[in-house]
Amino acid sequence: MAVGAWEKERWEAVAARVASMRDGMVALQKDLCAIPALHPTYEGEGEIRKEQFLKAFVGPLEPDHLSEVNAPDPRVPSGLRPTLIARWKGADSSRTLWFLTHTDVVPPGEMSLWKKSPWEAWVEDGRIYGRGVEDNQQSLVASIFALKACRMESVAFPVDVGLMFMADEETGSELGMQYVLANSQHFRPGDLCVVPDGGCEDGSEIEIAEKSGAWLKVSTHGRQCHASMPELGVNAFRAGSAMAASLEGLYLEFPRKNPLFSPSGSTFEPTKKEANVPNINTIPGEDVFYVDCRVLPEEPLDGVLAAVRRYADQVEKKYGVKIDVVPAGKLSQAAPATAADAPVVKLYSEALRHVYGVEPRLVGIGGGTVGAFLRRAGHPVVVTGKNQFTAHQPNECCLIDNMVGEAGVFAYAMGAAL
Repeated sequence: MAVGAWEKERWEAVAARVASMRDGMVALQKDLCAIPALHPTYEGEGEIRKEQFLKAFVGPLEPDHLSEVNAPDPRVPSGLRPTLIARWKGADSSRTLWFLTHTDVVPPGEMSLWKKSPWEAWVEDGRIYGRGVEDNQQSLVASIFALKACRMESVAFPVDVGLMFMADEETGSELGMQYVLANSQHFRPGDLCVVPDGGCEDGSEIEIAEKSGAWLKVSTHGRQCHASMPELGVNAFRAGSAMAASLEGLYLEFPRKNPLFSPSGSTFEPTKKEANVPNINTIPGEDVFYVDCRVLPEEPLDGVLAAVRRYADQVEKKYGVKIDVVPAGKLSQAAPATAADAPVVKLYSEALRHVYGVEPRLVGIGGGTVGAFLRRAGHPVVVTGKNQFTAHQPNECCLIDNMVGEAGVFAYAMGAAL
């Protein structure tokens, strides 16, 4: 695939157009911030109002295709969790260059930690503040204005260009990307998929692989008794602590390193601990903790789970307890990595070099993105971005220069894909 197909004068005109849209991008950020798109678990109504707003905003850009994929959800007033899809035809309509962003946000958390209302975005020192402005509205807005700049400068797209505004990303994508893949045919072989929901401060990272993920709940069952007479009980806390300590052995059993990732090896960390007894002088009969495992793709996740079970058997025998180990949500074998020489990697690398003047770095991550679902479905994906890493924090903010810069990178890719 050839890249860098821009004529110098045409690209300079598009770049100038993008820069001139700075105020418009900020205005759209403010409008979107005022429409909370919260999961029903957080007493939210989902993404419907934000999706309808975006549909009205994108419509004047005259997409050749504009539709929704509506996942049913009786927990929200509309009964629907919509993903909005817009596509503009290019010279080669057998393939689409996709920019995939999400509309849902997380709750603001402790309101007293915010300088102002998280739902009334404000600008300060070159940044825009508010819930969702970086995750994921920075890239969502940038994708729209990249498309708008190209349209206003009459850029002929080499392939179709698609914008997808996904539901349910923050809570697992079951009613977002997973539903789209299972219930529509929008993605085709040869498509180029960009998920701008990661990256680094200078924008040079291109994520092409993710680790496997396993969240485990470890429940230890003993026998409660008075702490002054431990012989009458079986201390579940003591046994559970031994179980947590034993998991350090996983680092020795699964020692492989992969320099694509940071950290370069698999990680196995006890995290959350549930309360057991409320008073000091009672030996607990029940104890529960959780483990977060991030496993290199080349390590079979089944092998890790088998090792955890083996450790549990050993602790059971030593302490006379029963230990249950069950998934606690996240349990997924890593998808195949995107090839380093995949067309979408070459295309986006060229865009980063030209717009940011950086040398792209191919990396893997321990976290999970919608890119994993696409890779499992056979679609090469790059996950990228230029961020300040304030997502999910109080006073979340987006550096406006980053948003404008991303719009430039996206626009370059739209016109260079061949």
